[in-house]
Amino acid sequence: MDRQRIDKWLWHARVVRTRSAAATLAASGHVRLNSQRIDAPSRAIRAGDVVTVALDRTLRVLKVTGFADRRGSADAARSLYEDLSPAPPPRPEPPAVVRGAGSGRPTKRDRRAIGRFTGENEQ
Repeated sequence: MDRQRIDKWLWHARVVRTRSAAATLAASGHVRLNSQRIDAPSRAIRAGDVVTVALDRTLRVLKVTGFADRRGSADAARSLYEDLSPAPPPRPEPPAVVRGAGSGRPTKRDRRAIGRFTGENEQ
């Protein structure tokens, strides 16, 4: 087997869950083959082609290395392509929260001092 339909290959490579979802993805124009947008799920791909898929707000760039007759395990699916996707940008770390002295809710000790100052504790 030297070529395969793009929708079958996307399904075999476990890029999408169902073959109908793969066909819809290819027909909607979210798949590029060698940097050219495809609009038909019946487009044939060959080994060495580069498939770019825009899916779930991510961009996956996959180089086709093989084909399968049946949909297999995830390990078998990873052997069908080489992942050329760019690394996701690092998420910025949230700043460490540092409470300044006197900010926020007063402690029990502070409440007692406020009571002594205002005279609320005296009966």
